[in-house]
This record gives sequence, C-alpha cells and structure tokens, in this order.
Amino acid sequence: MLLHVLHETRYDYSPSVENAHHVVHLKPTSGAQQQLLSHELRIDPPPAQQREVADVFGNMRTFFSFQSAHDTLRVVADSVVQTGVSPADPPAASASWERVREHLRYHAAAAWDPASEFLFASPYVPRDEAFSDFARPSFTAGRPLAEAAHDLMGRIYRSMTYESQSTDASTPALQALTQGKGVCQDFAHIMVACCRAMGVPARYVSGYLLTHPAPGQPRLIGSDASHAWASVYCPAANGQGEIDRQQPGRWLDFDPTNDRAPGEDYVTLATGRDFLDVSPMRGVIRGGAHHALSVAVTVAPLPAWGH
Repeated sequence: MLLHVLHETRYDYSPSVENAHHVVHLKPTSGAQQQLLSHELRIDPPPAQQREVADVFGNMRTFFSFQSAHDTLRVVADSVVQTGVSPADPPAASASWERVREHLRYHAAAAWDPASEFLFASPYVPRDEAFSDFARPSFTAGRPLAEAAHDLMGRIYRSMTYESQSTDASTPALQALTQGKGVCQDFAHIMVACCRAMGVPARYVSGYLLTHPAPGQPRLIGSDASHAWASVYCPAANGQGEIDRQQPGRWLDFDPTNDRAPGEDYVTLATGRDFLDVSPMRGVIRGGAHHALSVAVTVAPLPAWGH
C-alpha cells in the first residue's frame, strides 16, 4: 500500500522567541515491512542550522536551530511510504516466555544480545509490581511468548478505556494503569512495562495509522493523529520451541489500543525505550513565555491525493 503522510506542527509564540534549538523524529524508517520512497521536511522560518543524524536506536532525527527572533514556527514533514505485511509466525512457533527470560538474563561470559537494552526501566516506563501483577495471567507456565504477548494485548484493550485528553505526553505508565484510561501512548507504555516486568524485552513504537472516514463522508485533511504501539522481542526457536542462538530473533508488533497486529495500514516512524526517546518534536527556547500549539496529521492512500 502506498501511503502519503503529512504531519504539520505549528507554534505561535508571545512574545517572540529569541533563539531556539529543536530535534524532530519525523522521518519514517525503511525496513522489512515498509520502504520510505520520499521525504521532505519544510521548516518556516528557515533555520540557521540544520542536520540529520541517526540516533542510538537507528532512527533518523533532525536537529535545527534559530539565532534570530521569530513569533511562529511551522514544521511540515511530507512522506510517501510503501507498506506491506511480513509473514507472521503462528504464536505457538515461538519459544516459551520463560526460555526467553532465561536466555536474556545476565550470565557471566554470556553472549550479549542487543535486545537486552529493552529489558530495563526507562523514564516513562518504571519498574513496579503493579505491571507484573497485571501481566502474570497472560504469562502462564510454558506459554509461547508470542501467544502470551497477544493475550496481554487483548487484556489491556479490554481493561483500559480510551479517552482523549485523559493523560498528556508526560504521564507515566503506572499512572495510566492505575486510572484505567488513557490514549495510545499509555496503552503502548503499559504493554512495554508489563513485558519488561516479566523479563521480556519490549520497545515503544511511534508512527501513524490509516483511518477510514464514515461511509459517505469525505476524508478530512489534517484530522488524523500520531499513533503508538508496542514491539516484543522473540528470539528464533527451533521445532521443539528451544531458542536457536544461531538465528536472529524478530520484533513482533502489537497494538493494544486496537487489539490487533499492525499491518500495511501502519507507518513506523521510530522505535525507542519509551515516548521520550522518539517524541515527534522537542527542544529548548529562549523567550516565548506563552505559546499555542497546533498539530495536523493526514494519512491517506495516494489515489486519494490525486496521484
């Protein structure tokens, strides 16, 4: 599927900002399930400096700065992505979650697995007994990890209430779990926290989801939003469910907000330990004591854009 993603961020400042430094994660990745065909980042006013570099997780991020006063900032990321669906292993084909936990547990002189860095607490995903208590009914003895993660996804979906503006970007996962409501960021953080609490690596994924207007209604330009889901690491397993150390493992995506596996209607922007690693835009400014923020996102098949 060819998808056109238009993500516009606008700040209006009062008084003017004197100088500023920003970093954005707005460039979709290329990998097994999607290919970035084109990407343009438009910044108004033009920054004094701008550079693009990869972060420690392999995401592309752009730094830019201003050395002169400005009272507005408009950042538009315009991308075209070819998405697809990679073959998914049946849940029972993965090793049991206990074997995965033991495989990644620290042992002296053991080979290092890069997925291990997603086992630990992070700023928005702390360690807490509440997460292991919630996860334990899904992680029963001997259960294949992919099956356990799928069950956990469904339980989060059924236990949590999606409610806009019930949390904000800085809400910790534990608070969202306690109050039983949140947005996609919270659903993803909770699933990541539950998996880590059981000794299983999990990471946060930011991106977009193609939405469909109601029958007979036009697609509203700018009415979509960013999305987030979780990704769980499943080491390669042989026919007996034992971990095959000679083969690379796979990251399997789960969307607890919608209780489904992401498919060709999803676009991945970036992956990290939690939202803080991959927030679409952040920075520091001097001046601009008051500001108004507006964000408009459109995700649409290319034919809808006249291509």
